[in-house]
Amino acid sequence: MTAEKVARLSAHVWRWIDQAASIALPGQCAFCMGETPAGQAWCDACFAALPWNRVACRRCAEPLARPAALCGHCLRAAPAFDVTRAPLRYEDAAQMLLQRFKFAAQPRAGTLLASLFIAAMPVTPLPDALIAVPTHPQRRRERGFDHGAWLSRELSRRLGVPLLHAWRERDTPTQRGLTRQARRGNVRGAFRVAPGLPARVALVDDVMTTGSTLSALAESCRGSGAQQVEAWAMARTPRGV
Repeated sequence: MTAEKVARLSAHVWRWIDQAASIALPGQCAFCMGETPAGQAWCDACFAALPWNRVACRRCAEPLARPAALCGHCLRAAPAFDVTRAPLRYEDAAQMLLQRFKFAAQPRAGTLLASLFIAAMPVTPLPDALIAVPTHPQRRRERGFDHGAWLSRELSRRLGVPLLHAWRERDTPTQRGLTRQARRGNVRGAFRVAPGLPARVALVDDVMTTGSTLSALAESCRGSGAQQVEAWAMARTPRGV
């Protein structure tokens, strides 16, 4: 490895260390490093400035330009889940936080995401069980971290809701770059859920793009006895991204 490559790698490592420190210090805001109220990981100003997904489709949480009950996609072909809870848009500070959690495996970032989800979207009534979007074992070995399972365990612990399991039957190609229709076909029949699910379940993922993966898992859940299925994501990708 050349000296130039070593220098670039070193700069990259220290940049991540610096970013990790900015969300790990107690008593300081995870976003601006300012002081926070006791026991809170963010200041009021940064919380208000986050990219909240307030105007969105009720069914799939796609951000909308103006209020409407459903987006055009859900009017044409509704997903298999009933409602989506995705409090943030996947941009700005929310995108940075999710990338730290997903690609740098920072538990503190995951803790913040779970806290923001619960703080922004109080869930009433609670579902009977949570189910993480499963990752294929080969993909888990490659990444060394299952972010969906981690988030599900954290939310299960905090909310007191049992965590059930699903399985990915095949290692599907990445959804990145695929059209909406291609995404649906890519994950169709990819999941298996044990029969005898409770009536109300919530599926947990980090980011929802089109909802195709969550919809495919929801179909399997309905086939295993679930009557109402919610999709939970920490953030929703804006249209066209």
